[in-house]
Amino acid sequence: MSTNNPAERSETFTWIDPAIALEQLPRLSGLDYFSGLRDGSIAPPPIASLMNFDLVDARYGHVEFQCWPGEAHYNPLGMVHGGLACTLLDTVLGCAAHSTLEVGIGYTSIDLAVKYLRPITLNKGELRAEGSVVKSGPRVIFTEGRLSTASGELLATATSTLLIFPRQPGARTT
Repeated sequence: MSTNNPAERSETFTWIDPAIALEQLPRLSGLDYFSGLRDGSIAPPPIASLMNFDLVDARYGHVEFQCWPGEAHYNPLGMVHGGLACTLLDTVLGCAAHSTLEVGIGYTSIDLAVKYLRPITLNKGELRAEGSVVKSGPRVIFTEGRLSTASGELLATATSTLLIFPRQPGARTT
């Protein structure tokens, strides 16, 4: 619907078919998968384009992403919607856990708790999110994360518990 309103904005998103990257997932350890994302040999998931975030660093048990919120992420109160912060934190928490997994092992979130500490507006600029494994085990992994401005102002924190399970041979990952 076009209103011919000069204040109207639009954005276009492009991404690579996620099935291509998902074909590689069952053959790679978590850390190898993130190394491929970081060096560009594995395409990022579509949500990275939609939410304007990129992988910055991945080590065993720790990942960092950067994000550039835009006007399209604003809520009716004139702030970046908490869902962007939550999604970014959920991503780094899951990816931190994933970075510790061997070939053939999968995970899913059991819970996610987010604490919003400050409002996020466009004047905050680039955001940095980092997630780390606090404790891992054969059945669950506990993670914690932080969302900050590039200058280090803490905006939100989160914790998550993730269930670990063996991937089923021949199971589709989509």
